[in-house]
Amino acid sequence: MSGVLPLSFREDEPFIGAGNGDSLAIEMEQETSTSTSSGGSSRKKNSRLKCFGVDLSPDNVAVAMVYFVQGVLGLARLAVSFYLKDDLHLDPAETAVVTGFSALPWLVKPLYGFISDSIPLFGYRRRSYLVLSGLLGALSWSLMATFVDSKYGAACCILLGSFSVAFSDVVVDSMVVERARGESQSVSGSLQSLCWGSSAFGGIVSSYFSGSLVDAYGVRFVFGVTALLPLITSAVAVLVKEQRVIGQARGPNVPLGNSSFLKSSKENIIQLWNAVRQPNVFLPTVFIFLWQATPQSDSAMFFFTTNKLGFTPEFLGRVKLVTSVASLAGVGLYNGFLKNVPLRKIFLATTVTGTVLGMTQVFLVTGLSRQFGISDEWFAIGDSLILTVLSQASFMPVLVLAAKLCPEGMEATLFATLMSISNGGNVLGGLIGAGLTQIFGVTKDKFDNLAALIILCNLSSLLPLPLLHLLPRDDSDTASKVKM
Repeated sequence: MSGVLPLSFREDEPFIGAGNGDSLAIEMEQETSTSTSSGGSSRKKNSRLKCFGVDLSPDNVAVAMVYFVQGVLGLARLAVSFYLKDDLHLDPAETAVVTGFSALPWLVKPLYGFISDSIPLFGYRRRSYLVLSGLLGALSWSLMATFVDSKYGAACCILLGSFSVAFSDVVVDSMVVERARGESQSVSGSLQSLCWGSSAFGGIVSSYFSGSLVDAYGVRFVFGVTALLPLITSAVAVLVKEQRVIGQARGPNVPLGNSSFLKSSKENIIQLWNAVRQPNVFLPTVFIFLWQATPQSDSAMFFFTTNKLGFTPEFLGRVKLVTSVASLAGVGLYNGFLKNVPLRKIFLATTVTGTVLGMTQVFLVTGLSRQFGISDEWFAIGDSLILTVLSQASFMPVLVLAAKLCPEGMEATLFATLMSISNGGNVLGGLIGAGLTQIFGVTKDKFDNLAALIILCNLSSLLPLPLLHLLPRDDSDTASKVKM
């Protein structure tokens, strides 16, 4: 969507969501329980720490920390962009292609969900994969900090890092959607708010330093620091409350030659297909894919702001700080005011508003903002802030809808399938944007047609709106069970 910038279990410890008006801040809630005995009654006061209305049990803390790591890994985002532009001397179209290539692991998330659900690793379906994901992420950024010196090597390392984040994302998403199943849109919204609020907080923590560290120490140093962050994912795996798989005492449990495993795999594939092809799953998924598949001009704008306007890494770090705060504000906007609003209205309002405001980037490109007395720096900050709030607020319903459509027993696989389709649309939009960048002749030092490219990309965001009827009308439609 170009108009808005683009994102085992125990039943005795469920996520507990709150209703309308949940506070964004962590709140202490005192609950009094009464116990009765033959001699009388006594009261116990239990203090529960909550965030976004969700109890912070060990499982939930692990989920929040994995999302926090996803956000804090933004520390290397600017470093990667400047590395591709300045060290490898790629043009905007090539940069967009490399970025799209690095997103490929997010397109096969159903495979990770199937592996996590079906193949215990060292007796665990969640813990072990979180540990492995963290180690692979640390390896990828370590290679970027030391040996990589070509666009192919960079693409492969970024791909590996992306794979590690995508796999850990599938594991914790399965924990979220199991608790969201059968809940109201409000409760499901609280669960997703915890996840994406944690990610936004991670982005805030790393955002400013993502630019200042590049300015002070260079991209290799930033890659080295980033290599330490995925290890947090490995560490919090111990918080996951999961029963060891019975009968699997030692070693990696990968029973690929077992006939029962093959039979189970076939049944899971059939179950997945039966779920996806149902109208209440398939039709909303088609809309989400098309909504995400509209072209983007982000790479071209990055080259314009750095090569033409002279924005430094340190300043872009400040912009990233603002957008990280804005992302958290977008989560708060949805959690506080929009999670009970019909999906169609949210998509319509945010898409139209985002398209109109996205057009204002033309003012920056043509210099009109300066004629109104607004500096390029302040205009860029304000524009990014507003668009990011809209982006996050519009993406939250996608997550809620996908989580509530997942049937019992296939939480990770189906949710991953729906998210992969959404990610596929986003990647396609990026590749279309790269092609349009090439067609319009926008290069690293030529921006004559950039304004036209921005206008076209933003107007294309309106194209999926006639298909809004594919989305469920209200919460009762969204909460309908998927028949298996």
